[in-house]
Order: sequence, then C-alpha cells, then structure tokens
Amino acid sequence: RYGLYYFRESLFEAIPELYRYFERAMRNSYGKGAITIPSFLRFGSWIGGDRDGNPFVTASVTRNAIRLGMQEALHEYIKHVDKLRNILSHSTEFIMPTEEFVHYLASENQRVGNRLLATRTHQLNEEPYRRLLTIMRHKLKHTLRIVEQRLDGERAVPPETAYRDATQFRNELHIIDRSVRSHNDHLIAGRELKDLIRLVETCGFGLYQLDIRQESTIHSETVAELLQLNGLSSDYLGLAEEDKLQLLGELLLRKHLPMPHRPDMSQQSRETLEVFDTMLEMRLEAGQDIFGSYVISMTHLASHIMEVMLLGKAAGLVGLNSQGELYCDLVVSPLFETIEDLRHIRSVLTNLLENTTYRSLLKTSGDLQEVMLGYSDSCKDGGILASNWNLYNAQGEVIELTERYGVACRLFHGRGGTAGRGGGPTHEAIVAQPPDTIQGQIKFTEQGEVLAAKYSNVETAVYELSVGCTGLLKASRGIIEKQGAYAQSYHEVMQELAKIGEQSFRDLTDDSPALMDYFYEATPVQEFGQLNIGSRPSHRKQTVRDKSSIRAIPWVFGWAQARHTLPAWYGIGSALKHFQKNHENGEAQLKEMVQEWPAFHSLLSNTRMALFKAEMDIAKAYSGLVLDRSNAKTIYTQIKQEFELTVEEVLRVSGLDGLLDDAPLLHYSLSRRDPYLDPLNHIQITLIKRHREFLVAEGQDAESPWLDPLLRTINAIASGIRNTG
Repeated sequence: RYGLYYFRESLFEAIPELYRYFERAMRNSYGKGAITIPSFLRFGSWIGGDRDGNPFVTASVTRNAIRLGMQEALHEYIKHVDKLRNILSHSTEFIMPTEEFVHYLASENQRVGNRLLATRTHQLNEEPYRRLLTIMRHKLKHTLRIVEQRLDGERAVPPETAYRDATQFRNELHIIDRSVRSHNDHLIAGRELKDLIRLVETCGFGLYQLDIRQESTIHSETVAELLQLNGLSSDYLGLAEEDKLQLLGELLLRKHLPMPHRPDMSQQSRETLEVFDTMLEMRLEAGQDIFGSYVISMTHLASHIMEVMLLGKAAGLVGLNSQGELYCDLVVSPLFETIEDLRHIRSVLTNLLENTTYRSLLKTSGDLQEVMLGYSDSCKDGGILASNWNLYNAQGEVIELTERYGVACRLFHGRGGTAGRGGGPTHEAIVAQPPDTIQGQIKFTEQGEVLAAKYSNVETAVYELSVGCTGLLKASRGIIEKQGAYAQSYHEVMQELAKIGEQSFRDLTDDSPALMDYFYEATPVQEFGQLNIGSRPSHRKQTVRDKSSIRAIPWVFGWAQARHTLPAWYGIGSALKHFQKNHENGEAQLKEMVQEWPAFHSLLSNTRMALFKAEMDIAKAYSGLVLDRSNAKTIYTQIKQEFELTVEEVLRVSGLDGLLDDAPLLHYSLSRRDPYLDPLNHIQITLIKRHREFLVAEGQDAESPWLDPLLRTINAIASGIRNTG
C-alpha cells in the first residue's frame, strides 16, 4: 500500500506529462511533422514478490499484491473515463464518427450496452462517444468488483460485462481517438483522451509487472527433492555441473513430466512450488504480462537458471503444447551479486547460452535475456572500487556474449539509494555505463528510501522520469553508431586502482578481527532491526557477527547512522595515493580520466558526496560505545586516517578545493541539515548507551523505555542524511 501511494500521489499525473514534454522536445528539434512516440515507459515492483530471506512473502501475499495493483489502476481509469464522458459530448447532429467506431458501438450495444443502459437508451443515442464511454465505465466497474471480491477472499467468476484484460479497453480508446480526430477535433483528442491512453499503455490493468525473487539454493534443494521423490535422480545435488545441465535439459524437453506435488515433500519445497502455481493462476486472472522477471539471487551456475525453468515446467509455465512446440512463459533473470560472481559471469552465461534446450526456450519467449547486476553485495564484499570496476567489466562481457549468440539483452541494475549500493544521480549513472552496453532499454530499481524524495509530488516525479529517459537516449547512441570503448590506458589504471582499493577494504573488514565488534557496538545496527522498514531480516544468521551474515542494506545503513559512511569511500584514498606514487605522471593521468571518462567522474562525484556526509568527530563519539577501548581506538584511527587520505586525494585528482565546490546547491542543502543532524547524533549516542545498559541490568527480553525514542532518532537521522541505505 505504501508503494501504491506514489501512483496516486504523483505518477498517474507524471506519466502523461512526461510524454508531453518529450513530444514538445521532439517538435522543437525536428519540427511539427507527425512524429509518433510510443509509450515506452514501464513500471515494475517486487513488493509482494521478493521472498529471498523473507518468510512472510507467501503465495497469498503475491496474489494480494497483484490484486491491490489492479484495484489501484481500475479506480484511476474509472475517474478518467468519467472526465471523458463530460468532455466528449459530441452529438451526431454535428459530427459523423468513423465507420469503424459506428460498427464497434453497434456490436457493444448488442453484446452488453442495451442491457446495461436499458433506462438511458434515448438519452445517449445521439451522443455516441458518451454512450460507448458509459458502457466502458460499466465494464470497468464490473472488473473492479471482481478484483475486490477476490481481495475479500471470495471465488468470483468474471461476468460477460467485465474486461478480460486491458487489451480491449486500450483498443476502445484508440477507436475513439481515431474517430475524434477524423472530424478534426485533434486538440480534444490530444488532451485527456491521450493522457488516458498513455496511462493504459504504460500500466495496463496490473499497474506494474511484479518481479519474483528467490535465492538459488532454495530452487536447487526443491529440484533435488522433486527428482528423488519421483525416481528421476537419487542424488541431484551431487552431480557435476555438466551432468546437471544435461539432465535438466532432457527433462525440460519431455512432453509429460511426472512430478506431482506430494504430501511427503518438505514445507520449503511445497512453498516454492506454490509460487510457480500462483504465477500460472495470476497470469490467467490479471493478464499474460502481469509478471516481469523471475530473479535468482546468488546465481553461481548455469544450472541455477535451468532449475527455475524445470520448476516452471512442473507448474505449466514451460513445456510443449498440443502441437509439440516449445513454449516458455518465464523470463528468468540471473542476479550476479558478489565480486566472485561478477568475475565468473562469462562462464555462467556461456554455459547457459550454449545449452540447446535453454536457447530454444529463450527463442520462444522473445529471445531476450535479462541479466541483473547487484551493487550492494559486491560493494560489501570487496569495497566500492572493486565493485564499480567489476560491474563495469561485467556489463561489457554480458553484451559481448549475448551479441555473439544472437540474443537481445536487457541489463537490470539493482541500485540502492546510497553511493555504496550503486546510488547517485540517475542521469549521470546511466550515461556512465560502458559504451554500447545500453541498447535502447534499461531497467533499474528505486529503493523504498528514495521514493519519498523523488516521487512525493508531480514535479519531482516528472523530473526523475525525464532525467532517466534522457540518460537512456544518450547512452543508447551505440544503436546508431558504435561508440567504442574508452582508452585502454584508462582500463589499466582502473584495474590497478580496484586491486589496491579492494586490498585496503579487506584489510579493514576481513582481516581486522575487531572490526565487526566495532561495527555492532559503534552503530545502532542491533537496534534498527526492530524498525518495521525492511523487506527482509537484517541478518542471514541472527546470532553471528560477521560480514557475510549481515545484509548489505543494514551494513550501509549502520555506517551512515554513525556518520562513517565508509562503504561509499573506503579504499579509494589508498588506491589513488599508491597509483600516483608508483607512476611518474599518475596525477595527470587521473585528472584526465576525471575529465574524459564519465564512469570515473561519476564514481568520484558520488564519493565526494559520501565524504561530505561523513563526520569524523561524531564518528569518534560513536566509537566511545565500543566496550573494548583499545580495539575501538585502533579501528577508529584506521578509519579516520583513510578518510583524511581519501578527502585529500579525491580533491587533488578532481581539481577542487572543497568536496562539493562543483555542486553548490547540494552543498547548500547538506550544510543546512548539519545543525539539526549533529545534535540528533549525540542524542542517539546517549539513547543507545542507556538502552544497552538497561538491557544488561534487566535482561535482553525486558521492555526498554529508551527503545522508542532511539528508533525515532534513527528515522530522523536517515531523513536528514537522505541516501543512507
């Protein structure tokens, strides 16, 4: 419901306005000729579909998430149709609709209209547009009633007077549009009617496409159990990767696959299979395009993708039709998250695209391979430099491979709000992608924390959508003419920087035994797990204090709350200094890269913002919460030294005197927040100390009087810093 709020608040109005601006820009650039801009914008969500680590995202939740989206869209369309009924009051005394419109209205009158409008026949006979719109409104209301009955848990069968999907409704709007334009009412057709057409083409009846997400080992274990119970493989998990692919490929090509649900299956396997059954059910209920991608977290092997295909076959989403032809109603998107996964992306995709069965399935579903790249875990794993560089290389490898195998590719960027999770200005981030890797389309996430900042009103929503579209246009120039890679020398420099930066980051996070105790005690990470703000638990293993257990969002969020912000910059200073020390013209080369290479410029720009938001004096006060004072001093000193080095080196190669000298408005905005943020941090430190002392004295299960105000400071500081996690 929180996500749907932003459609009501801004997006329903911002979507058609975006297209108006786009069309105006086209006219300004190319004249007033008829240039038709298709509705290219699409929305997605995984609220209610992302079950990776969240046991509460059940199949029932997925069904309700889809129905709530449909309810929102249908309410909006009914409002627009009501407006159009008042505007399109043309009488046949003055206009002549097109023959197409007349025939369609007659057929709808005979099918449903005469019955629906039995008491209003004479009134609307001379107003053909108003009559058809009234019929359409009735059909929308009946469709909405079915959705609401299903939300209430009723088994509702759609009547003849309800829409089956958005296609018929969209076609009716186009029929009206062509007819209105036929008698030269272009101005009327180009306003409210066109706005509604844009909304329907963008959102359909589902409002957005729901992505499903689950972790790879869940699929592997479910497939292994299914195969064992049905006598198809006694030890699937023990097979070599090549043998797994061969077995999965052979099973996918069988016309009949005996893999029924069994009562003796584990709870995990039953829940996993229910998700695929739900996908089949909701495609029939909400439309064939209601689902976007099935995202596989922690994709390490090609078999992880094939396993999802097999589970899809068990549900009827993949298989052979009555003519013996393959069909595939699943778009599977492997998610490469860690540094190691990004480095192995070539081998995984090569094994996948060389598999003849998978290649055949991909061809039947449109020959489009989506690949998701994870910014958060790679940064937590190896630091910001290694993450950026491996993501940059991975994109080039993905596009090279898909082009070699004749497959279209869409890159899906799993960006967070903060620089440590791929955040930063949208336009700059898109333009900074490797040349020729953005091929007319891009998909990226907008995390919950940035929704309020970007989409709370129409003006900012239009702006955000606009900068995304213009970034896409610029980055897609390679479709017209290949841009070619940037200088090889830049890549060699970045390779060296990434290696040094990763080593520096791992020295702190992996090789300092006291670091995780420092993190848990010097930040409120133990406490904000009790805030109802996460899509999954903050830890994979709640009782383990190590970097692999804590998830990327609380890792970044904790450092931000304590004003360290180190995931966004740690290791960069050491890397820049080391490079300049070992290369005679190192400083000049780095300065050239800042000026000439958008990716490097964007990296340092985001770094400067993160450094500006850090405050080492306040960070030192947080370090006072650490019980082991000797370790606290050692870790804090190491962090502060790297911070000061990074500020010095980033300013040097950027050619600036101050961190935000090139962004005066941002500097002004952040500076205005400090007088409020700094006291909040000190209040939070006091509350953390009192809260923890209370729990030590009274027991961990005691109800602390300090917890509620502490949680309020967490929310307040996050609001002030903005992109915190």
